[in-house]
Amino acid sequence: MTVTATPDAGQMMNRLVREAPASRPPTWPTWRIAELLRNLLAVTRREDTIVRLGGNLFDVVVTSSSFKARAAVDVMDEVQGGCGPVIEDTRDGSFYWLVPPGTADRWPQHTHAVCLGAPYRITLPSLDSTSWPSVPGPYWYRPSRSDRLVPGIPLWKTLALHQPEPTPHAAFEKRLGGTP
Repeated sequence: MTVTATPDAGQMMNRLVREAPASRPPTWPTWRIAELLRNLLAVTRREDTIVRLGGNLFDVVVTSSSFKARAAVDVMDEVQGGCGPVIEDTRDGSFYWLVPPGTADRWPQHTHAVCLGAPYRITLPSLDSTSWPSVPGPYWYRPSRSDRLVPGIPLWKTLALHQPEPTPHAAFEKRLGGTP
């Protein structure tokens, strides 16, 4: 799963909105419109899609995909009547829990999970990738549904109870060049 820093588009958008003439609605930068169209086309073709975290979509909580993390998914299944979307990446043994946007700003430090929002991005697997992959890589452990994300506070508490190991902190510190 690729998680990388991107330019702060939110600040750029806010500046464009502030500087737009009052008689015209604000416009999006051409690169942002092109990015959205590419992502939309990828989804319709059932391809992997790169999505920016934060904004109106979602943030992501990263844990191991150990048996304790799987037990946490079972608990969230009960809490939600079917857990919100969770991606497993078999290459790095991680779960990526899709949580409501803004969760990263409110997520208390956790010993067994990392929560990321803007300016990071994530590659979502094809919507067809819902079973254990024949080759290592990401797939939907709990498929994405339009009516739900994983709620942040119940997830935080469930992960604190189950304590999935290994924790993702060291891997993220190495990948991002600092403490997440």
